[in-house]
Amino acid sequence: MSLSLRWKALAVALLVAAGANAFAQDAPVRIGYAIARTGPWATGAQVSQEPNYIMWADQVNAAGGLNVKGKKRKVELVGYDDRSETETVVRTYEKLMTSDKVDLILPPWGTGANFAVLPLITKHGYPMLAPTATGRKLLQLKSPYFFALLQQPDVMMDALAEYLAARSTKTVAFIHVDELFGLEQASALEASLKEKKIQIVAKKSYPMGVKDLQPVLNEMKSLNPDAFVSLSYPPDTFLVTGQSKAIAFNPKVFYAAVGTAFPVYRDKMGAMVEGVMGLGTWNPKSSPAAKAYFDAHVAKFKKEPDRWASAHAWAGLQILQQAVEKAGVDRKAVRDYIAANEFDTVIGKIRFKGGENISTPGVVSQWQSGEFEVVWPPQRSTSASLYPKPAFK
Repeated sequence: MSLSLRWKALAVALLVAAGANAFAQDAPVRIGYAIARTGPWATGAQVSQEPNYIMWADQVNAAGGLNVKGKKRKVELVGYDDRSETETVVRTYEKLMTSDKVDLILPPWGTGANFAVLPLITKHGYPMLAPTATGRKLLQLKSPYFFALLQQPDVMMDALAEYLAARSTKTVAFIHVDELFGLEQASALEASLKEKKIQIVAKKSYPMGVKDLQPVLNEMKSLNPDAFVSLSYPPDTFLVTGQSKAIAFNPKVFYAAVGTAFPVYRDKMGAMVEGVMGLGTWNPKSSPAAKAYFDAHVAKFKKEPDRWASAHAWAGLQILQQAVEKAGVDRKAVRDYIAANEFDTVIGKIRFKGGENISTPGVVSQWQSGEFEVVWPPQRSTSASLYPKPAFK
């Protein structure tokens, strides 16, 4: 080949490379996830997570795209139904990372599913901000790529025990789902109550997918505890509430876990939810940012976000957006930025230590006249608590 032809070939190669680089810079940022659209997890996933993913991507794209170190790039979501199956969750995230080669990922729903994909995000180096996973076991695996947005079990159960102690509660009975979430919450609750010298008169576990808890509830009612706590997942939260009303089980404090913060819980159960307490963080009264988020969600989906993990999901997306703006889509750089900085979010400032959100305190919330009011701790409360809880209507 002549020197002239060689220079021409080199020029063509440089132009091709430049074009490829320009295409890479202008290509959408592909963000993948698996989420429950069907199966028992779908109740929670379709309230707390996927609607937020969709709304966030739409808002970002309407503003011209995701700011990637000064360059606007559209967001392309690559989402699959995990069918509420752990095996499908793992298989799908493996596909997203190895075959689809997405730039970034968003998490699945629930503690168990997040636990299942933890080895994958560590192996392939994908940072994950989890808004519906809570458990010390997750953090004890010490994955540098995992960030838990929800308050940990001991933090939430300490808040509940503090509230109970402030009301001079003497006795508590509780049940828990026999799954990682329920096991860790139960262990944390037991430790917190013992520290406050509150007597546990009964504790029972039950399996996932339980269809009848009335025999257990009758036993608990016979003990006449001051407080009853159900460390439950959404279907069980609905079940235990309805069956407690049916047997007129009316302790001074009635607390249920995942699902209590869902608007559909209020809407489906009606007046019987008045005074029911549960896991929460926020409501539209919490701040102007919370109100703006709430209004945007209602405007887009014609339904309300839940008052616990929905805002954590939105906060995770805000953190990811801020990290990409500074670090680009280099996943290690994004991970390092998240680990090292503090972020403004819809639920306040958040920073992480060892993957844990150490900024958001434990909170107790309660349904009052149609709103899930924050009633503890006092510095975050949006209303005084109803105590004792009104009898089920």
